[in-house]
Amino acid sequence: MPRWLRPTALKRGLFFVGADFLLSLLSFYISYLLRFNFHIPQEFLEYFFRAFFLLVFLKITAIYLFRGYNIIWRFFSFLDASNIFKAHIVSYTIFIIIYILFHHYFYFPRSVIVIDFFLSLSLIGTLRSLKRLLNEGFRPNSFKPTLIIGVNSKTVTIIQSALKSEIPYYPVAIIAIDENEGVKNSYINSIKVYSLDRVEEVIKREGISSAILTKHIPQNSLRQLVNRLNSLGVYEIKQVKLLGSKEERLEDLSIEDLLARHPKDLDQETISSFIKGKRILITGGGGSIGSEIAKQCQKFGASKLILIDHCEYNLYQISEQIPNAISQLLNITNRPLMEEIFDTYSPDVVIHAAAYKHVPICEANQESAVYNNVYGSKNVIDISIEFGVKKVVLISTDKAVRPTNVMGATKRVTELYAQNVQSKNTEIVAVRFGNVLGSSGSVIPKFKAQIEKGGPVTVTHPDITRYFMLIPEACQLVLQATAIAKGGELFILDMGEPIKIVDLAKQMIHLYNKDNEVEIIFTGLRPGEKLYEELLLDDSDVETKYSSIFIAKPTYYNIEQLSKDIESLLKAQNKVKALQKIVPEFKREDIF
Repeated sequence: MPRWLRPTALKRGLFFVGADFLLSLLSFYISYLLRFNFHIPQEFLEYFFRAFFLLVFLKITAIYLFRGYNIIWRFFSFLDASNIFKAHIVSYTIFIIIYILFHHYFYFPRSVIVIDFFLSLSLIGTLRSLKRLLNEGFRPNSFKPTLIIGVNSKTVTIIQSALKSEIPYYPVAIIAIDENEGVKNSYINSIKVYSLDRVEEVIKREGISSAILTKHIPQNSLRQLVNRLNSLGVYEIKQVKLLGSKEERLEDLSIEDLLARHPKDLDQETISSFIKGKRILITGGGGSIGSEIAKQCQKFGASKLILIDHCEYNLYQISEQIPNAISQLLNITNRPLMEEIFDTYSPDVVIHAAAYKHVPICEANQESAVYNNVYGSKNVIDISIEFGVKKVVLISTDKAVRPTNVMGATKRVTELYAQNVQSKNTEIVAVRFGNVLGSSGSVIPKFKAQIEKGGPVTVTHPDITRYFMLIPEACQLVLQATAIAKGGELFILDMGEPIKIVDLAKQMIHLYNKDNEVEIIFTGLRPGEKLYEELLLDDSDVETKYSSIFIAKPTYYNIEQLSKDIESLLKAQNKVKALQKIVPEFKREDIF
């Protein structure tokens, strides 16, 4: 489109002033015709333009004062229509007062004013609503009345995108989320800005069905805002992603955005100086945690990445994303092959993320769970010490705290081994954290799939809670903890406040199913599952220089006795009893 044809606020204003002038002239003349049965006496025509120019001046001035020339044509709303009506009331009232006071200057029937009022209101109102009527008539439901939340440059960008029909939304109001944005009598591209306390009024009056977030909102405030919008029937919530980048785009608000904990003390400089130039071996390199750690290590300049996984498909996926990584398909319990890999590549750092993690499956396959998680982890640690690896990191879990299931107990055994083994020159640390959002086996992809099928969403218990963190942030904190480790520590990542799973399910239904007709059913706790996860055994944790990372009090266990107990565990018929000997806090009801 040529530049001179592109719509601007000035061109729109001049167009409507000219149109209002012509429509007012037409309505005034038709009013005369109707009053005199289409035969206007000559003596009345002599005063026609004197009355008309006064009235049109008052009318255009009133419409301007009521911001009738600042509207965006395709987004003409109920509020704009009411302002046009108010402008007519004001202008015609003033005209009548002037007529009464100076009636000797005018000579025309008073009934013309009444007729012209309704004609003018109809013609001007029809013109204003014409484009929206045509748009919605030919493209039903293609544009949704939308609330923009946040006042910044992106607000203008969204409005302009709507004007160009680049997005199927039309903004009808803007909400300023803090006092610094300024709200009183302010407009952006002719759309009024309201304070947050008026959001209910605006949504109900304008019939708003969707919202767009144009700026970052702190997580607690975001959750409160989303709940507020949901309670008012606004379930379609978009946000501008990757603010300020070339890939900036409009995306659905996700459950990860609502639950993710964003640590304020991520120290990328420390991570980079630790990772850069090192050879990093990652077990479970194709899994949710291992693959993300691999990406972070690549980002921070690792000289070589050796990825070990026993799942061919997972290894293939991460190999496609990191083509220069060395992919090794094997199980960590295969000691000869593991030793060969260590001998060949001489890793500087080993990050041990491989484990069987799914609680019910580990309960049903206790032999495999113990063999993989305990013997496999012992293999990784022992081989690392044998080949002089500088640092070994064991990825642990909150389920290792007062475990009630086999998986948690096996992870606690590996924590004990990592803390007490004679490590020579190898620094061995463990990092414990809770659930990561969207990982394989996580409740979030499961709920999404259930919602997409129309439900029901299955929750084990109405009171069950879990900790959550985004995978990239959890992995960066793991690397950060590793960078400051001296050996022998058990690091705890601050996971924030636990989330009630039933509340998570309700929030996901609001986000991913606009009809909100998905049922939630409670299935009962699964074998080995507990209501509340913990990250610490007691309050004896030690602070580090980072507020998101703590160090748990070490647990002494004679390494010779522990090695014997692990051998007995691997041979034991009753895995639970053997685990309880090593981990006395491993308690569970006899549910089998």
